[in-house]
Amino acid sequence: MLKEPHKKYRPFEAIDLPDRQWPDRRIEHAPIWCSVDLRDGNQALAIPMSVTEKLRMFELLVEIGFKEIEVGFPAASQVEYDFMRKLIDEDRIPDDVTIQVLVQARDHLIDKTFESLRGVNRAVLHLYNSVSPSQRRITFNLSKEEVKAIAINGAKRVSGWLPRMQGSDIRVQYSPESFSSTEMDYALEVCEAVCDVIQPTPERKMILNLPGTVEVATPNIHADQIEWFCRNISRRDSVIISLHTHNDRGTGVAATELGLMAGAERVEGTLFGNGERTGNLDIVTVALNLYSQGVVPQLNLEDLDRIREVYEANTRMEVHPRHPYGGDLVFTAFSGSHQDAIKKGFDLRDKSENPDEMIWDVPYLTIDPHDIGRNYEAIIRINSQSGKGGVAHVLSRDFGFKLPKPMQPEVGARVNHIADSRGVELAGQDIYDIFREEFVNVESPLRLVSHEITRSGAEKSRYQYVGVVSEDGQEVSLKGEGNGPINAFVHAMENQGWKDFRLQDYEQHAIGHGSATSSAAYIVLERQDGQRFYGCGLDTNIEEAGLLALLSAVNRARKAV
Repeated sequence: MLKEPHKKYRPFEAIDLPDRQWPDRRIEHAPIWCSVDLRDGNQALAIPMSVTEKLRMFELLVEIGFKEIEVGFPAASQVEYDFMRKLIDEDRIPDDVTIQVLVQARDHLIDKTFESLRGVNRAVLHLYNSVSPSQRRITFNLSKEEVKAIAINGAKRVSGWLPRMQGSDIRVQYSPESFSSTEMDYALEVCEAVCDVIQPTPERKMILNLPGTVEVATPNIHADQIEWFCRNISRRDSVIISLHTHNDRGTGVAATELGLMAGAERVEGTLFGNGERTGNLDIVTVALNLYSQGVVPQLNLEDLDRIREVYEANTRMEVHPRHPYGGDLVFTAFSGSHQDAIKKGFDLRDKSENPDEMIWDVPYLTIDPHDIGRNYEAIIRINSQSGKGGVAHVLSRDFGFKLPKPMQPEVGARVNHIADSRGVELAGQDIYDIFREEFVNVESPLRLVSHEITRSGAEKSRYQYVGVVSEDGQEVSLKGEGNGPINAFVHAMENQGWKDFRLQDYEQHAIGHGSATSSAAYIVLERQDGQRFYGCGLDTNIEEAGLLALLSAVNRARKAV
């Protein structure tokens, strides 16, 4: 890289707009969405979609709720033309959907485009030509007046065709290509000239699409450009200002959102941002960003996994695991502190009588994954970076174990140690297997062989334990009495000389429902040297589960000697 990049690259000039208003505005409703997946997205594919694949994508876009869909550039290739005709001839365009077709401001291309539209109910004719200084100087070697003349002549050709399209409602859209890198006064001049030809009215508006064909500046400058243009266009009440950002600087979403704050009403983009170079605007992200702010996005994204599946099958593109909202890992936390916070957020909602009526407030999750068809199973995943809260969450979510809080660090540390030694992410079943092996019904060196617990005393308030325990394979008879089954078993162990601990805590709960219910019990004991050990017992009988929990803790303490 250059040590003095300023000698090769120059910063983009700021827009003179000292009284800009957009920073104080909020986006309070969804824009008009226009999908350009079938054109901009398609032309960026290594293998463009076939007619069949384009049809599948078109049907998906309709299902999602797009009311405006750019279906292609019918004058550019036979496949594009044939697809256009298939939609019209087979009556595949819903009554509430307007198709859009792209065409350069060249007479023969405009003519063929209108021919492809014969019989359409409603369409947008999207006319464009490049107007930036680089395009004028390098690509066309034309003056400003000559480039403007191309736009005017194209608009006249379109205007001449409109009366001939009997039975078809066709509106006009004009894009000064590379608007983002064009002088503002010149871009306005060209658009005014096109409007002079088309003569839009408040009742019949035309669309002025202001494309960030190449993202050349920070999003705030893009917003300044849009606000400046909205202020200065003479027919503001007769035009719809549309955005079409690309992602060359990685800020296409931000540029679009600020552009909407600056006065734009319409957005063109693609699913998951597919497009030339670094891609077009990702409409999924912008729509769900609005949703996360309480704005109805007017697009149905409640089954985002299926949308992604259809998208990937027909474009042969893959959605990145970290892609906002749609990626496999975007609702996943491996970090221990993140997992703990997420678990606490879910626990708080679970305790509410009406969690569905609560404002969503779960740390690290901007929206409820369920709202877009994602499940909670992938939210917390375990590797060597994970913490106690994450492990406890997985055991609770997938297997029903509600670990006492003091027990969680030890279980988490053991699981993390194994994840680190294996060098892999642990699946839920792996975590469960580790927990069962290390903490549940541990049977060595002591194992319950048989026992009986009976009540005694005037009010049957005393419990007597009589049983046989195997110690390293040798059976030993035990007997003890206490104020409960666990206490009686502790005294029996004490009578045998096995008690070098103090019982600290005991908890239990049910797992499952109905006849399939099991009981889980948890015991923490403290050895005479101050160390604490935890055990879990699992059985269909709660008393039995308690005894197994105690024995598990004792066995773990013995193994740690």
